[in-house]
Amino acid sequence: MNDDAMGLRARNSQATREAIGHAALRLAIERGPNGLALVRVHDIATAAGVSPRTYNNYFSSRAEAICAFQADQSRRVGQALRSRPAGEPLDQAVTAAVIELYSDPEPDKAGLRMIMSTPELEGEALKAFTMAEGPLAEAIATRTGTDPGRDLFPAVTAAAVAGAIRVAGRHWLEPGNTESFATTLRRALSCVLPVAPPDAPSRRPGGTG
Repeated sequence: MNDDAMGLRARNSQATREAIGHAALRLAIERGPNGLALVRVHDIATAAGVSPRTYNNYFSSRAEAICAFQADQSRRVGQALRSRPAGEPLDQAVTAAVIELYSDPEPDKAGLRMIMSTPELEGEALKAFTMAEGPLAEAIATRTGTDPGRDLFPAVTAAAVAGAIRVAGRHWLEPGNTESFATTLRRALSCVLPVAPPDAPSRRPGGTG
């Protein structure tokens, strides 16, 4: 199979995954507060235009399907940081990468509220956010010239960023909060992001020191 065919297959697979995830979340919202318990795999597959077997090839649970979008975002956060200009200060680069990834488009409030108010879904979302830590830590290490096997800085910073995203989501859903998610997220990230590692003067941004 050539590269073009492999690329098309990967895009089609991702499109199917996204269709199933969107259908699962939409149906769960439509079912009301107990949507997770009421929605069935057959319903999700039908709404997504796939067979139950295809559904099972992508997801092992309804909660996993409903939180698929969060999981996919988390897998991309490391690459989003790597795509920022090399000379950009760490705090600015991480903030720009995370805001672009998580607020364009802005999260659906009804979906996010359901996820964060349903214990099983919140647990699945937590797993999704945790997925971001490894790739993000590696990207931070590359950018700052730190050694992730020796230095705590990349992993601690990545974990703090993941936590800030979760806190921003909860705060954004509070009654009376009318600001954009990007604004809330920026404020949350400003609480945890250092400009650079403690010994950064001896290292070059994006270099090996």
